[in-house]
Amino acid sequence: MSSLKAYKYRLYPKHEQGIILQGTLDKCRELSNAALQERRDAYEIVVRRHPNFYDEDTRRELSQAHAVTYATQSAQLPEIKDLRPEFGNIHSQVLQDVLRRVQKSFDGFFRRIKEGQTPGYPRFQAYGRYDSFTFPQMGFSLTEDHRVCLSKIGTIKLKMPKVKGDDGRKVPYLPAGQMKTCTLKREGTKWFVVFSCEVETALVYHPSEEATGLDMGLLHFATLADGSTIENPRHFRVSAGKLKRQQQALARKKRGSKRRRKAAMSVAKTHRHIRNQRKDFHHKEARKLVSSYQTIVFEKLQPTNMSRRPKPKQDEETGVYLPNGAAAKAGLNKSIMDAGWSQFQQMCVNKAEWAGSRVLFVSPQYTSQICCQCGTIVKKTLDERWHTCECGCSLDRDHNSAIVILVKGLATGKEQVKHPRRKPFQARTEPSGDA
Repeated sequence: MSSLKAYKYRLYPKHEQGIILQGTLDKCRELSNAALQERRDAYEIVVRRHPNFYDEDTRRELSQAHAVTYATQSAQLPEIKDLRPEFGNIHSQVLQDVLRRVQKSFDGFFRRIKEGQTPGYPRFQAYGRYDSFTFPQMGFSLTEDHRVCLSKIGTIKLKMPKVKGDDGRKVPYLPAGQMKTCTLKREGTKWFVVFSCEVETALVYHPSEEATGLDMGLLHFATLADGSTIENPRHFRVSAGKLKRQQQALARKKRGSKRRRKAAMSVAKTHRHIRNQRKDFHHKEARKLVSSYQTIVFEKLQPTNMSRRPKPKQDEETGVYLPNGAAAKAGLNKSIMDAGWSQFQQMCVNKAEWAGSRVLFVSPQYTSQICCQCGTIVKKTLDERWHTCECGCSLDRDHNSAIVILVKGLATGKEQVKHPRRKPFQARTEPSGDA
């Protein structure tokens, strides 16, 4: 059995190589926008001529006669290279992958229409929204001195983390398995390379048979079934003051000036630092969990629903808008997004596949109301942080919820391979001092 695994390394291009990388990225973005414009023109013509375009049978017939596909656009690449010689300096498969991305975005657009979701028409990519290009099959390799060789770009130095080898010496952490794709990604002013490798996965047995349930929160990032907690680092809250000062300085700069671009880079750097801090925290805590427990049970949380703004309240007689708690909810929403529960749960799922453990998801319905000892429902408001039942059970509310989550997970035993994306109901929220 094999699976794909990604390895990300930092690149250190020379000045000339950096210019080539950025030029390649700009040309790929230009091709992507041109392909999107061609599809957009054809799409508008078809819609105007056929009002029943959204019907599945009609769309299938029209797509064969009018729609622009990947095959038709990729066949135009030789002509584009003749008209624009600078595109000849880019590997052909890189340009083909750009067109595949456009095809993928339109496939998702039509799928969302068919499923009744908000379509989200594919948009043009600005400089800050297009930051990577891919060698899908060939045109890249690793040299013996641990450098990456890219076709029509050159050999670029990269930094690999070192691990202890069999002889105790530190050796570079090389990608395991057969390399399938190579993606060059720009993050701010830095460049990274991501290798997607096909790795043979063997059946792994976890050394422990213990199980635990986790109740995600804001006062504590997570509470385990044994009563222990994972503290919430609140990375965004810690850097909020610095970020506020940088954004104020950005607002004072004149649009289009070099000082404004420099201030914008400072704001982006701070956001990137916060993101890296959060990801590092999630990686470390997820590794501790999958190494200690064979079964981990989570709630099917929907942070997108939980962080929605409250609906406006309007007086029926006067039509005046009434207070709806939007200010307090805004602070709560910021804390929910700062915690990053979905990313943490997905990391646990990914790491569990390689550690021999499993991750289960259960419905969060009544997990904070059910008593973990007798099973009765004890209604509590969000302000009540202590669980007390007539049966004599008295413990922290989050601890009680973690035990209930664990019991429900072991009772169902339905393993979820990846984080669920369905939205069965509105997940609960809780008050926090951050709000």
